[in-house]
Amino acid sequence: MTSTVPALDTRTAEGSALQAVLLDMDGTLVDTEGFWWDVEVEVFASLGHTLDDSWRHVVVGGPMTRSAGFLIEATGADIGLAELSVLLNDGFERRSGRDLPLMPGAARLLAELTAHDIPTALVSASHRRIIDRVLKSLGPHHFALTVAGDEVPRTKPHPDPYLAAASGLGADPVRCAVVEDTATGVAAAESAGCHVVAVPSVAPITPAARRTVVGSLEEVDLPFLRGLVTHVG
Repeated sequence: MTSTVPALDTRTAEGSALQAVLLDMDGTLVDTEGFWWDVEVEVFASLGHTLDDSWRHVVVGGPMTRSAGFLIEATGADIGLAELSVLLNDGFERRSGRDLPLMPGAARLLAELTAHDIPTALVSASHRRIIDRVLKSLGPHHFALTVAGDEVPRTKPHPDPYLAAASGLGADPVRCAVVEDTATGVAAAESAGCHVVAVPSVAPITPAARRTVVGSLEEVDLPFLRGLVTHVG
C-alpha cells in the first residue's frame, strides 16, 4: 500500500457526510477486463488448453489467486499458481502497451475529484506491479493512496482492501463512496460498510440497500457521490 499524503481533513460539502472516494481499477477506470481475459486465453493456449468463454464471468473482478486457481483446476493445466501469476502479469504488461484506454467518464471524474481536493484512493485486486503500470495512464496525482491486492492479508471479496484504504485516508468507511464494476468488488466494499456505486462491466449487478447501479461513469460526478452519503450509518 502506498500513500502520498497524510490523513485527510474531513471537511465536506454542506449536507454531505462524504469523506473519501475509493475507486476500483480494472473495468471501472480502465478498460482492461478484456485484456486480462485475452491474456488468460493466450497463456493457457500455450499450455495446451482452451478456456471456455463462460468462465470469464467466474474470474472477472477477483484476485489473481482465485481466478488463476480456478482456471488451473478447471483445465487441469500442469502449472503452479506462482508460476502462472508471473506469466499472467507479464502478459498483461506486454499487451497493455504504453497507454491504456480509460472508461468513458473516468478522466472527467478523476479531474473533478482532484479539483475539489476530495481524498481519493485506488483500490485494486491487481498486484502492485500492475497498479504502478496503470497509474501512468490514470495519473498518479489523482490518488492520495493506492492499495494493491498483494499488499493486504485478504483481497476482494473480503473487506480488507477497502478498510485499509479508508484507514489510510483517515476516513470512516461508512462515510466513503466506492465505485466498482464487479460483484466481487461490490461485496468487498459493502462488507467494509461503504456506500457503493456499481458500474457493471462484464456481468450484471442488481441494486440494493446502500448500492446504486449506473450504466456508465458518465452518470457519476461529485454531487452524485455526495448525495449517496448524506448521513452516517
